[in-house]
Amino acid sequence: MAKEHTRYIFSMGELKRKDNSIAFRNEKGNFYLPIEDTRELYCMNEVSFNTKFLDFIAKAGICVHFFNYHNNYTGSFYPKEQLISGDLTIRQSQAYIDKRLIIARSIVQGIADNVHEVLYHYYRHGKKELKPFLDWLKKDVSVFLEKEPDIKQIFYIEGQIWNRFYDSFQHFLPIDFVMNKRVKRPPDNPINALVSFGNTLLYTKTISAIYHTHLNQSISFLHSPREGRFSLSLDMCEVFKPIIVFKTIFDLVNKKQLQVSKHFDKNLNYALLNETGKKVFIEAFENRINEPFMHPRLKRKTTYKSAIKYDAYKLVKFLIEDKEFVPFKLKDKH
Repeated sequence: MAKEHTRYIFSMGELKRKDNSIAFRNEKGNFYLPIEDTRELYCMNEVSFNTKFLDFIAKAGICVHFFNYHNNYTGSFYPKEQLISGDLTIRQSQAYIDKRLIIARSIVQGIADNVHEVLYHYYRHGKKELKPFLDWLKKDVSVFLEKEPDIKQIFYIEGQIWNRFYDSFQHFLPIDFVMNKRVKRPPDNPINALVSFGNTLLYTKTISAIYHTHLNQSISFLHSPREGRFSLSLDMCEVFKPIIVFKTIFDLVNKKQLQVSKHFDKNLNYALLNETGKKVFIEAFENRINEPFMHPRLKRKTTYKSAIKYDAYKLVKFLIEDKEFVPFKLKDKH
């Protein structure tokens, strides 16, 4: 099977169809992208196109994700759903009513497990200050979730996991990248900028993954279903944030491949990646999400990108066959 590619466009220009290829034109000329192996297109700057182009890529099943100059996610072009299932949508809706807490607890347990696994690497390499947090993740979170808390209590424990995780950065990241508090819109420092950008990239990857299943993107379980967003994608990407987004950030920062003085816009308080910084981050992010490993259940090599889709299929199995839904755990990979 041909390798499926994600294409990124960083400059302003025009997208159009040229024969059976995607043509991108900017001030430097025309560039052509083959459509056969393209599955996602990321527009990281201002681009123009017409409905003929949208019809062309829709027939090829390509999702297009749009970002503005400030790295903010604008939206996605989502081709007509060809895998829609009325029966599964009914089951998914019923599960929101009857089984929401089961699924939400599983997701939060998955977040805790993967945060623990990521931080344990630093604990093993001498960061003993992490032990109280690691113990809390390993014991207290599981005990709390086994008590079958209500959804507000699940939200609370999820928030505690992330807040304590952010606080742990002071033990293994340079001071330029320590997070005082999580600020999203807009980010107010380099680490918030990286987290926001990385989380959005992962969210859009999850949108593309769920597109290839029969699941309804608007019916979620941990996050409240809301108009104007694919809330199921927010659910399904949560357990992968520590593994993909934060591991990418930690590696780039600690290896000095991303530096505040070189890769952030000083005119915006260093709270925005410049173009060079975006390219460095995206390359590392793509390498991480496409990193091959032996999947413990499938018994064959796969990638984190495929693991996101497999989690979606696990949710389908839970909805249809009532098989236990256990999101991907990094520790099972070893």
